[in-house]
Amino acid sequence: MTDFSGANQLIDRLTWQLKNSGMTGDVRQAALDILKSRGHVNDKGELTEAGKARNAMTAKERALDRAKRAGRTGSLTYNPQTNRVTRR
Repeated sequence: MTDFSGANQLIDRLTWQLKNSGMTGDVRQAALDILKSRGHVNDKGELTEAGKARNAMTAKERALDRAKRAGRTGSLTYNPQTNRVTRR
């Protein structure tokens, strides 16, 4: 089993997360729909420039980026089990 936590695995990671949360059916299409709503893929399912930037990040880097965009400052710690960032 893999967790797709490395770079260049954005679509696979979201698909994996949705499947692990209990989603059934066409999970990959659901992941693409979510990424499309965020502006990370286009109608053809291809990564946009914003998507390419997110795809180049690891799961840890994306989590830290989300925390910083949300205004969290100071020392932040990434938990790979929960894919969340907390203050130290």
